[in-house]
Amino acid sequence: MLARKGLLPDGFLLTRLAEDQNQPNRCRSRSQRARFITKTGSCNVAHKNIREQGRFLQDVFTTMVDLKWQHSLLIFTSAFLCSWMLFAMAWWLLAFAHGDLEPRDPNGDPGPVPCVTAIHSFTSAFLFSIEVQVTIGFGGRMVTEECPLAITVLIIQNILGLIINAVMLGCVFMKTAQANRRAETLIFSRNAVIAPRNGRPTFMFRVGDLRKSMIISATVQLQVIRRTVTAEGEVIPVCQLDIQVENPLRSNGIFLVSPLIISHTIERGSPLYELSAQSLATDDLEIIVILEGVVETTGISMQARTSYTPEEILWGRRFVSIMTEEDGRYSVDYSKFGNTVPVRMPSLSAKELDQTRGVQEGASEVQLQGWGLVRAGRGGFRRGGRACDSSTSQPWYAHSEKEAELNGQKKKVQLEVIGRQIDEDGLDQMSD
Repeated sequence: MLARKGLLPDGFLLTRLAEDQNQPNRCRSRSQRARFITKTGSCNVAHKNIREQGRFLQDVFTTMVDLKWQHSLLIFTSAFLCSWMLFAMAWWLLAFAHGDLEPRDPNGDPGPVPCVTAIHSFTSAFLFSIEVQVTIGFGGRMVTEECPLAITVLIIQNILGLIINAVMLGCVFMKTAQANRRAETLIFSRNAVIAPRNGRPTFMFRVGDLRKSMIISATVQLQVIRRTVTAEGEVIPVCQLDIQVENPLRSNGIFLVSPLIISHTIERGSPLYELSAQSLATDDLEIIVILEGVVETTGISMQARTSYTPEEILWGRRFVSIMTEEDGRYSVDYSKFGNTVPVRMPSLSAKELDQTRGVQEGASEVQLQGWGLVRAGRGGFRRGGRACDSSTSQPWYAHSEKEAELNGQKKKVQLEVIGRQIDEDGLDQMSD
């Protein structure tokens, strides 16, 4: 990945070997999952049974730009040859109708002035057609004032030749200056990792730019592609869910002046909230990374893409540091771009960890929790906490009622009534 298409020296190929050694051995006997986006960023989607093929001809320029180079060169060559042959036939017919192709005695009467000089066969008409369209004048053939129709054909061929040249030049320029060419120097780590950060499990991957020219207004988007089933039983084979990138500014903008580790904190509301180390190997999901920005040198918008399947997500590992400070400037070692190290991390999902922490906190604060509820009914002290109800935890304000035993009978009483009664009992004891 890092040395694709010769962007990096051969020495950086050791990064690939180091990544393979750091990966845990996983069972690959099962069939390989289909990817929605390949590692190089191309869409792995085959469009079949398209009946309205004419829509592609309505946008010929975009169709030609999207074609492969061999197909585009074939179309360019065919367009020029067809136009040359078409107008060569026109010039030959003009010469034939005017009688310019009849043999003449060089020592006799020269005859009438021809429409085009020095045209004696179809070959000479074809050469004159090339000279007219590509503006190459060898001086041997020229249009005379004898035939107004010849002047009209000359004007039409010049206009058509300029149109063909403009279209072909525009296609070549767009194909060579496409935005995806700039994306070739944007690299992503071969693997993503899930490791604890600030006490929370975090999904992370690394992205870097090999060029010194920056990507302006760069943004990163994350999406989870998975197969889901709705409550009505509808099967959605490709369901796209957005993932929030961890950023204090609450935006997906990044400053890609050096390799960055893009992270996503796995918490409540995240599509990866129920993902554990065991379910990661069997879960059918794909995390797509989309990096967009504007090329600083050309001002063209670009987009780089990649994806991570469960086999490429490492649980309990963290990226090593690749940036050091040397002689007053920062230095980046790309040979360690994808290297990871193991860290201590439980195999539970973020949801299971939250449930475990909620039960422990509820058991240690159960008495304080009760007093906080009673005083909250009076509008006094509001002490935060969680009420332990079986295996789930709820905040204190989620309870609006409470069963209390008053005068030997059980009934539901509002919290304010409980707090008022307890306060009255306390005042009676103080008066006694």
